Amino acid sequence: MDFWPEFLASSWGKEFLAGGFGGIAGIVAGYPLDTVRVRQQNCQEVGSAFSILKNIAAKEGPLSLFRGMGAPLATVTFQNAVVFQSNATLSRALDSYRSPTVPPSYGSVALGGTGAGAIQSFVVTPIELVKIRLQLHEQSESGPLSVAKNIMRTEGWKGLFRGLTITIIRDAPSYGVYFWSYEYTREKFHPGCRQSGQESFKTMIVAGGLAGVASWLCCYPVDVVKTRLQAQTPNSSVKYNGIVDCFWKSVRKDGMGVLIRGFGSTVCRAFIVNGAIFTAYESALRVLNNTDDNINDNN
Repeated sequence: MDFWPEFLASSWGKEFLAGGFGGIAGIVAGYPLDTVRVRQQNCQEVGSAFSILKNIAAKEGPLSLFRGMGAPLATVTFQNAVVFQSNATLSRALDSYRSPTVPPSYGSVALGGTGAGAIQSFVVTPIELVKIRLQLHEQSESGPLSVAKNIMRTEGWKGLFRGLTITIIRDAPSYGVYFWSYEYTREKFHPGCRQSGQESFKTMIVAGGLAGVASWLCCYPVDVVKTRLQAQTPNSSVKYNGIVDCFWKSVRKDGMGVLIRGFGSTVCRAFIVNGAIFTAYESALRVLNNTDDNINDNN
């Protein structure tokens, strides 16, 4: 009976809900460009991001740009809660000698983000696997659950976590850069906001967008390999025997340029998505904190 009031009154509950709102905003804002990125990385489309968007919309309909969105959207609340809460918990634990009212050091934020990225990889790996298969037309008439069931039937439980190792390699350092960049940038734009939490919407959008771009800069070639490994099915014409084999086969076939294919659309998407994520996250957190304060004042 008292679970929800207590949950929403706790910092963990507020961060859980705020992370969910942020994740949903980010997915909806950036999903069409994510579809473009996946097709470019897997050599299914050539040309500029804009021309690919037009081509997909014309041939397959505008809704095809959102194909596979159900899988990440259905789980985004939990996924983002894991990331944001893990980062907050680890950052504070690393700076346990500091007062709770003082924000963690930048070094602790970076290390906390690295740990959060590794932890959330176990959640995001099967989600991205299903999303990539849908975006690449694997069983294009089916939904996320049908694709997941087919993967388990043909490849087993292990198949559902295909790409886990390289997802950890991608996400651990990139989330360290991600959270460090956001905290550093917003403090530079709005001095004192890390402690007061009163940065402007412009600061949220720009700092969040730049954090997203910075995180992709450090991991994009790894993401190309990850996409190709997760796109592989038992019926694929090209077979990869692990991360290194996928890297060398991709470079031999398509040249070094394959490692940055789709980078332009990814950077644009990263700015839009992460600006939306942090703006929605910080805004939701403010609303929840203000609501809690008003309830306490009335009591």
